[in-house]
Formats: sequence, structure tokens, C-alpha cells
Amino acid sequence: MEDFLVHDLYSLVASAEQQSSSEELREGISQVISIIGSQHQPWSNGVELLGDAQKNKHVLPTGCEGIDMLLQGGLRVGHVTELVGPSPSGKTQVCLQAASNVAVKFMGVVMFLDTCNSFSPRRMACFINQHFNTPVEEVTQKGLKRVMSSILCQSVFDIFSLLDVLRQLELKLQFQVNTGDCKLRLLIIDSISSLITPILGGNGAHGHSLMIFTGFLLKKLAHEYNISVLDAPPPSAEDFLVFFRKRLRALAPAPATLLPFGSDHHPTTAPVTNHMVCGEGGILKPALGESWKSIPHVRLLLSHDRRSNSYNISILKHPVMVSGRAASFTVYG
Repeated sequence: MEDFLVHDLYSLVASAEQQSSSEELREGISQVISIIGSQHQPWSNGVELLGDAQKNKHVLPTGCEGIDMLLQGGLRVGHVTELVGPSPSGKTQVCLQAASNVAVKFMGVVMFLDTCNSFSPRRMACFINQHFNTPVEEVTQKGLKRVMSSILCQSVFDIFSLLDVLRQLELKLQFQVNTGDCKLRLLIIDSISSLITPILGGNGAHGHSLMIFTGFLLKKLAHEYNISVLDAPPPSAEDFLVFFRKRLRALAPAPATLLPFGSDHHPTTAPVTNHMVCGEGGILKPALGESWKSIPHVRLLLSHDRRSNSYNISILKHPVMVSGRAASFTVYG
């Protein structure tokens, strides 16, 4: 055992080959190297990556026309998409509508991890019923029952419970891939920041490590099992303050007197994003820190015009699209 811990495995193999009576040792070392190698993903070349993208990395329409047009089809499979914005800006409504649309049109399984009691089965039923435009009540109820049974909801109220659920999900997906029965299409977490924020702070790095591990586990699940992950974090206290200031600018008769709060000439750079706290000198920075910025592939900013049923969405981060592009959409139901 000491040799395995202290020496390089390949040096042990070379040493064992020089001894005629060490066949069992060479075989044992080879098995250890094989086990270690199986824990790492093999390298993929460009042709293999392109083939995987064309075959598996499609888009899942959310059912919100404005969002799907902005994102050139919808949520990308293999990506972690984060919805941010003040309350209420429609984050949970988009999650519910996306879940219903994927379950109905793709006949796929949707998993909804609820961290703040935001899942509404009645609201979900309203979205689903819109897809069954038939006067026959029996047909509608049968379709509703079928679709609702494919939407799985689980309450998760701390980071350790979330990690346990994600690990169980990973094991289940591994089994389903081996049996050719993998039907999960969309994983929604509403919201992950309410679980991460309480463990951050202090001098220890434990909370930060849990945050990064959770983020990379989500990216691994999305990429390896060809699912789309959607996260809708709740607003922080600073979001309410920034959003309130923005509303004051919009309603004030003399906007020039409110210039210290920012300018309305650059709406795409207005500090109304979620996960924002005041840093040194009053400069806003992400509440989950710079490390979290690399986790989501896509970050979308939502806002709501309370005078109408219209919502706005803009791209804050996207791997293939220009930041700042915006659109409007309507949530029906």
C-alpha cells in the first residue's frame, strides 16, 4: 500500500517488469491503472464534438414566442441557462411555461427542483390546457393527466439535499443511458441561489467549494446526458433597491434630477440583474462572486411592465450570441 501512495504507478510497472516473480504485482498495478483511467473522460476531437452537437445538442422551445425568437429556437440542450431579474419579472412563469411546453411537445420528462415553494400545479395545468384546444372535456383531462405525470417536482431546502438529489439523478441517468431509456429533457431549479447564499461568507472556503462543485455538477449533467438546465434565482435585497430606483426614474417628471442613480439611455447595462450586491465604492458586483459567473452558459435578464402583460428579456451572456440583444414576450394562461 505504501508503494502505491508514494511511488508513481508507471514507475512501479517498470520496476515489476524487471522481476521475474512479480506477475501478480504487474497484474494488480495494471488493474489499478485501468480503474483510474476509467474515471476520466476520453479526449474528443473536433469531428466528434461537431457530430455530438449536430445529433444531440438541439434546442427546446419555451413556448414564449419572444424568448424563442431571441434565442434562435429556445433553450439549448447541454447548457445551463440562468434567468435573473427583479421581482416580479416572470422568472417562475417562464420556468412553468417551459416545463409544460417541453412535456407536451417533446413527450419528455421534466424535473422541477423547488427551493422556495414556487411550483404551482394549478398554474402548470393552465399552461398545459392551452395545448389541448378541443371542446371534448374527456380528451383534455386525459391529456392533462398524461403530461402532468411526466413533470416531476421535488422540494429541496438546503445545498446538501440538492447535491444528494443531483447525485441520485446522475446515477439514474447513467442507468437509463445504458438501457437506452433516457427521457429527461429539462431540469429546472427554482432557485439555486437561495441554497447557495446561506453557506457563503466568513473566512472559510467550504461554502465557496460547495458552490463551485454544484455548478460544475449541473454543467456535467447537462452536457453528458443532453439535457437543458434552467435556473431562476430569486432577487436579492439590492435588486429591490435598484429596481425601485429604476421605477422612480421612469415615473419622475424630471429624470435629470435622478442622474446619480444611472442613465436611462443604456437600458442593456442598467444594474438590474439579480445576484448583485454593493461592493467597494458603491459598485455593484455579483452576490455569488466572480467564480459563479463562469457556471451558467447563458444568462438572461427579465423585467416586467406592470401596466401591461408584457415582459422584456435581454441577453447578458451567451456563448454564440451578442450580449445586449433584447425582445419582449407575453405569458398567457
